[in-house]
Amino acid sequence: MDSANSDDHYVADTVSAAVKIVIAGPLGVGKTTLIGSLSEIVPLRTEESMTQAGSGVDEEVSGKATTTVAMDFGRITLNARRVLYLFGTPGQPRFFPMWRHLVHGALGALALVDTRRLEASFDVLGHLEDLGVPFAVAANNFPSSPNYPPEALRSALDLLPETPLMICDARDRYSSAQALITLVDHLYTTASEATR
Repeated sequence: MDSANSDDHYVADTVSAAVKIVIAGPLGVGKTTLIGSLSEIVPLRTEESMTQAGSGVDEEVSGKATTTVAMDFGRITLNARRVLYLFGTPGQPRFFPMWRHLVHGALGALALVDTRRLEASFDVLGHLEDLGVPFAVAANNFPSSPNYPPEALRSALDLLPETPLMICDARDRYSSAQALITLVDHLYTTASEATR
């Protein structure tokens, strides 16, 4: 039998620090997909079938048959001493009270938006602001997504000038990683400015 240290499911004994990042966004924006594209382990998913009981309560997204009901979880080993944990939020507003627990201890959040339905993101961005979580915004590029100039998208989302905004494809590992790197750069810059 292999030892726990040689199993990819376990964190190496050399790891001494962990970083927590939250992936947030409305229902059907690609949070589960983004975590799946990045995680080195099979992500923990709490997907359940959408039922008629949610009709009229939750936003309906065409073609969406399942939804996250608690959280998604993935892991990225950064180096021998550090790991990054990704926590994906459920997207329905009725789960917002649970976000306080999910964001506890998080360095920041990557907020995914869908340019086909920007209005679905307003409550999410407002909730992150209310919780005091620093964040960057990534517009997930769906095949049918309209292309807006960055200035128009920034204005429509009412983002502060310092809030990073990028386009990403949650299905693509490289694109998802670039979005995370942009967030981490923003968090580093914000922390550096706060200590001056």
